[in-house]
Amino acid sequence: MEAKEYQNLAMRTNDGKETERLEKWIGEETGAEYKGDVMIENEIDAGGLLNGCLGLSGEAGELNDIVKKWIFHKKPLDREHMKKEIGDVCWYIADICHSMGFDQGEIFQMNIDKLKARYPEGFSEQRANNRSEGDN
Repeated sequence: MEAKEYQNLAMRTNDGKETERLEKWIGEETGAEYKGDVMIENEIDAGGLLNGCLGLSGEAGELNDIVKKWIFHKKPLDREHMKKEIGDVCWYIADICHSMGFDQGEIFQMNIDKLKARYPEGFSEQRANNRSEGDN
């Protein structure tokens, strides 16, 4: 599956109301009134971005918990559960991209281009520990 196709299909399950919910919550918490798309600025869906970032953090934590329990609690590694959590991580990445107006495929390509420049012959500890200025 191509990244753009995944992003489009994943966002079918996003009702696009994150900013509306955030505005409502802020209003309830502070008494402030928000009118419409106040939090959508420069084509950034702030509510979607916040939902995506916080959701990504939570799902990454769930994935880490599976690995932690496997290593330190001696539980069997639940590979199917891992796949589901990785899928959830992917959903939140798609949500972040959607909220920012980014093409997920373009981001994938940018990352590969960066890695090719950083490690033209494949990974090496020497190159990893001696990066060029601005290589982040």
